[in-house]
Formats: sequence, C-alpha cells, structure tokens
Amino acid sequence: MDKNKSVSVGILFAIIGIILFSAKAVMVKLAYQYDIDSISLLLFRMIFAFPFYLGIALWKTPANPQQIKKQDYLWVFLFGFLGYYLASFFDFEGLRFIKAGLERIILFIYPTIVVLLSWFFFKKKLSKNQLWAIVVTYVGVVITFWNEIDTNTSGVYWGGFLIFLSAFTYASYLVGSGWLIPKFGVVPFTAYSMLVSTFCVVVHYSFIRDFDLFNYPTPVYVLGFCMAFFSTLIPSFLVSEAISRLGASMFSIFGSLGPVSTIVLAYFFLSEEVSSIQLLGMLIVILGVYLVSRKKE
Repeated sequence: MDKNKSVSVGILFAIIGIILFSAKAVMVKLAYQYDIDSISLLLFRMIFAFPFYLGIALWKTPANPQQIKKQDYLWVFLFGFLGYYLASFFDFEGLRFIKAGLERIILFIYPTIVVLLSWFFFKKKLSKNQLWAIVVTYVGVVITFWNEIDTNTSGVYWGGFLIFLSAFTYASYLVGSGWLIPKFGVVPFTAYSMLVSTFCVVVHYSFIRDFDLFNYPTPVYVLGFCMAFFSTLIPSFLVSEAISRLGASMFSIFGSLGPVSTIVLAYFFLSEEVSSIQLLGMLIVILGVYLVSRKKE
C-alpha cells in the first residue's frame, strides 16, 4: 500500500474508531439510570470483551519479536494500566457528576496533552498546518459545547477534574503506544493492553464489591455488551491501526469528532436538544478535520 493510501485508510479508521468510542458516554449515562456504580459498569464492559482479547492474544504473535525486550512488556502493562484502566475508570466516575456534553469538551483536550508529551519526551515538532488545524478544531469544540457547561451543577468541579485525569492518562497511552506498536504489532499490542486493563478492573472491583453480578436489570447487561463490543473491541483496534499509520499527534486531532458524534447520539438516545450554535460548532470541527486530511496532499 502506497503512503497516501495508507494515510487515507488511517484517517478512515480514526474517524470510525472515535465515533464508536464516543458512543460509550451515552451508553454509560443510559446505564446509570438503573442504579449501578461506575466500577461495576466498567467491569461488565471489560468481562464481556475479555474472551475476544484473550483469543486474539493467544492467536496473534508479536510483529517483530526480535525487537522486543523484557522491559517492553512492563511498558505494555504500564500503558494498559494508564490508557484502558485508569482513563476508563476516571471517565466512568466523572460521568456520574457531569453531563455527557461537558465530559466531551474536557476529555478532548487530550490532543494538546499528546502534543506536549510528544514534545517533552520525543522532541517532536508541531507543523504550522497541524497548529492551525488544532486551533480551528478546538474553536469548534468549544462553540459546540458552550451551552453544556453548567458550573452550578452539584459535583461538576469534581467530575470535571476526574475527566481531566482521564484525558491525561489516555494521552499518555497514545504517546506510549506510538513507539510500542511497531514492535508488537497493532493487534497483539491492543489485546495485551486490554487484558492488562481487565486484570486491573477485576482487582479494583474485588476490593470494594462482592461479585454480586446477577441482580441488575436486563438493559444493564445489554449496554455492558454493547460497550464491550461496539465501543471497546472494534474501535480499540481501529484506533491502534490509525495511530500506527498517522502517528499519535496527528491522530489526536481527530478526537474532536468525538464531541460531534456525542451530540448526535445524545439527541437521539438522551433527548438532548441540538441548538443552532451547536450546529455551527459541528461545521467548524469538520473544517478542522478537513485541514488535517489535506495536510498530506
């Protein structure tokens, strides 16, 4: 596959993966209507996905085993812990206190964190095109969710802080996975990371709950499976593949599509209204993504 086609496929994977991931916030808010706590809901998400990742981890071997050192497995554990356990837990817990719209605008500051971490650890430069694309995209995100920010809501500051921690830990995962993926390959690396996350969630749950998992309403299990398959399994591989093709910094810019898709999904499933200013924000976000996609041309 030539370079231009590889980038185009990476952009497509990034867009689909981000949209599927963003559906998770709506599912979480729907599940919270059935009186379930964040770690139990996160456990359902992980245990439903676990068989798939275990099978993949056993089936697929690392892409370049000769390049893998023993300490690289420690890095896999660390980034699995950060990117899919801590980031998910902070996000699920934060959604207990704030609305999905506010969650998105805070969570999607992670592209700037990715750029800063890449600059600090790897001395990567930010091109002028990337800079303008980031500015345009963030303007669109802020406009889109301006009406969602309600600082009078009880617990909003604590919830916002938790979502910020989620953004930071997820950004750390993206930066770390950028140099580990070539060694392990997209599929094995993603499977290993998710297995680490599942282990961490089970350990966390075992300390605070008694594994009474069979007394919830049926919709909780349905939402748990949908989060596992449609908002975890499929997009995790799409995102990892997109990172390997585009790089962590460029991929992070596409994260701005998440808030746009959340608005649409929340409108249909949570009955959240879409205002004219939110539609304007959507158009600006789309413009930002267009500027990124034409950079390679």
